[in-house]
Amino acid sequence: MSDKIPADEKIVNTSVPADTAAAELSAEEMAANVDAVMKKYDRESNTRIWEGKAKWVVTGILAAFSLFCIYVTLFATWLEEIRLTSFVALIVLMGYIIFPAKKGVQKVNHMPWYDILLMVAGTLAFLYFTFFAEAIIKQGAKLEIYQLAIGIIGILALAELCRRAVGLPILIVAAAFVVYALFFGLSNPKFSGRLNTLVRTLFYSKEGILSTPINACSKFIVVFIIFGAFLERTGIADFFIQASNRIVGGFSGGPAKVSVVASALEGMVSGSSVANTVGSGSITIPLMKKTGYRPEFAAAAESAASTGGQIMPPIMGAAAFLMAENLAMSYSSIIVMAILPAVLYFAGIFIAVHLEAKKYGLRGLTKDQLPDWRPLVKKLYLLIPLVLLIYLVSSNTRTIQTSAALAIIAAVVVSLFNKGNRITPKRFVEALAAGAQGTISVAAACGIAGIIAGSITATGLANVLINGIVALAGNHVIIALVLTMICCIVLGMGVPTTANYCIMAATCAPILVRMGVPPVAAHFFVFYFGIVADLTPPVALAAYAGAAIAQSNPMKTAITATKLAIAAFIVPYVFALNPVMLFIDVEGPMQVIMIIVTSLLGIFGISAALEGYVFCRMNPVQRILSAAAGLLLIDPNTVTDIIGIALIALVIVWQIFQKKTAKPIAA
Repeated sequence: MSDKIPADEKIVNTSVPADTAAAELSAEEMAANVDAVMKKYDRESNTRIWEGKAKWVVTGILAAFSLFCIYVTLFATWLEEIRLTSFVALIVLMGYIIFPAKKGVQKVNHMPWYDILLMVAGTLAFLYFTFFAEAIIKQGAKLEIYQLAIGIIGILALAELCRRAVGLPILIVAAAFVVYALFFGLSNPKFSGRLNTLVRTLFYSKEGILSTPINACSKFIVVFIIFGAFLERTGIADFFIQASNRIVGGFSGGPAKVSVVASALEGMVSGSSVANTVGSGSITIPLMKKTGYRPEFAAAAESAASTGGQIMPPIMGAAAFLMAENLAMSYSSIIVMAILPAVLYFAGIFIAVHLEAKKYGLRGLTKDQLPDWRPLVKKLYLLIPLVLLIYLVSSNTRTIQTSAALAIIAAVVVSLFNKGNRITPKRFVEALAAGAQGTISVAAACGIAGIIAGSITATGLANVLINGIVALAGNHVIIALVLTMICCIVLGMGVPTTANYCIMAATCAPILVRMGVPPVAAHFFVFYFGIVADLTPPVALAAYAGAAIAQSNPMKTAITATKLAIAAFIVPYVFALNPVMLFIDVEGPMQVIMIIVTSLLGIFGISAALEGYVFCRMNPVQRILSAAAGLLLIDPNTVTDIIGIALIALVIVWQIFQKKTAKPIAA
C-alpha cells in the first residue's frame, strides 16, 4: 500500500495548513470528506444513489422493515422458521436495493436488470420457505429437485449480498468449508446425496443460515441497531466529545486523551470500529496534530480507542448477543462480565498516550479552548435513554427487545429538548431507515456465519480440529491460548467480528474449554481477538481510516495502533488464566481489586517498554525489565506478581534518578 493517501480520500483540505484545516472546513466540506473516507474503508458506505421520489420509496421500504422487526420481536408468536425466513427474505430484498455489484461511480436512481433478477430470485427463495414452513419441516430429509434448486438459489443470493455488503474474504472462508463438506466431509457415497444433505442443512434447517447468528440478529441485534440510529440523532456524539474535552482536554496531551474518553463513551452506543474512528476522529485527529502528536500516533490513538467500542457495554458488537445465545446466558450477565476488561483496555490506551505526551512535552488545550461546564450540564438529559437501557437490561425487568424499544421512545422524547437535533416525523422515518440499512450487513454476515457453522457441524470438522490442537498443546493451556489468538487474528483480517466469533466459537472455544478454561472466558477470549484484527496489519481498516484523516502512512499507523492497543493482547490472557476478572468464582472484593491492580501494572509495564519512556528515555535494560514485569503480571500467581511488581518498582526508581541528568526529547 502506498504511503500517500490519494487526494480525494483526505479529510483535511491540503490547500490550508494541516493544523488549521479542520477549523476552516465548512460543515458540508467536512461531511463530504468524512463520506469519502467511509466509502474507502467501510464497505457499508458504498451504496446506490437514490434521489427524489425513488429515495423516499427506498426510505419507506427500509423504515417499514424496522417497524416490522420491532413488531415481530415484541408481539408476534410466529413459528421460528417463519420469523427467520421472512427476516432474511427482507434483508435480501433491501440488500440488493442498497448495495451495487461493485464500487465506483453509481448512476442515480438506477438498478441493472441482473440485480433485479437476483433480488427477486433470492427474496422468493426465502419466502417459499416462509409460506410452506410447516410442510417442509414435516417433509423429512429428502428434498425434491425444485426444492434443491430453490435452496441453492437462496444460498447463492445471500452469498452475493454478503460479498457486496461485507466483503469477499468471508465468502472465501465459507466456500472452503462448503467445498470440504461437499467433497470430503460428508459420508454419503453419491454426490447428489451429499448435495441434498448439505442444502437441507444449510437452507432448510436451523443448523445453517437460520441458526443462532441470524436468530440473535432478528431478535436482539436489529432492535439495538435501530436504537443506535435514534440515539445518534439526539446529538449525543457531540455531547460526548465536548464532555471529554472538558474532563481531560486540559491535561498533558489533552486531545489524545479526549479521543480515548470520547471513543469509550461513543462505544457505549455503537459497535463499528471504522464508523467510530471517522466520526470522532474527524474532530480529534486534527486537534492531536495541532497539539504536537505525530500524524501516525494521532490516527493510531483514535483508531485503537474506537475499536474498543465493540467491547464497551452496554451496546457491544453484535457478537456479544451471539455469545449470550451460545452460552445460554442473559445479555445483562455478558455486559457485567465485559466491564472490567473494557475499562482495562481503555486504561491501557490512556497510559500509552499519556507517556507519549510526557515524552515529547505535549501540552493540553488552553483554558479558553475548553468548553464551558454549564451548557454540558444542561444537556445531561441526553443520557436518559442510555441510562434507561442500562437499568432495564441489568435489572431484567423487561426483555432485551422491550428494553431497547422503550429506550428508542426515550431517545425521541429527549430529542425534543435539544434544539437542532429534534427527531421530527421526517427524521423519525430517516432513523428507522438508517437502522434497517445498518442491519443489512450484520444480517448478511450472520447468515454466512451460519453456513460456516452448519458445514462444520455437518462434517464433524470441529472435533477433528479440537483433538488436533489439544494434542499439539499437550497440557499447556498457554500454547492453546496462543494458537487460538493467532487463528482469531488471521481470520479476523478478512472476516467481520460477528462471523469471526461464530467460527471461533464453533472451533477454538471448545478447545480452550477442554483445556480447563471456563466456557465464558473461552468465548470472551475469541471475541476479543476477533476484534483487534481491525487494528493489526496488513488488513487494519480502522487504522487505515484514521490514517486517511491524519494524512499519515497507513502501515505505520496500523503498527502504532497495535502497540497502543497492547492491553487487548494482555487482558484476554488475564481472564483466561484468572476468570475473576469476569467475576467468575469470586471469593471476595479483595480478589477483584488485586486482579485489577496487577493487570493495570502489567499493562503499564508493557506500554512503558513499547513507548520507551516513563520519566525520561528508557535504556534497553529498563525496557526489557519493564516488558518482563508486564508479562509476569499476566500470570495469576503470587510469586510472579511479587516479582513483576518489584521489577516495575525498580524501573520507576531507576527512572527517577536518571531523570536528573536526562536530556529533553525533541518532538
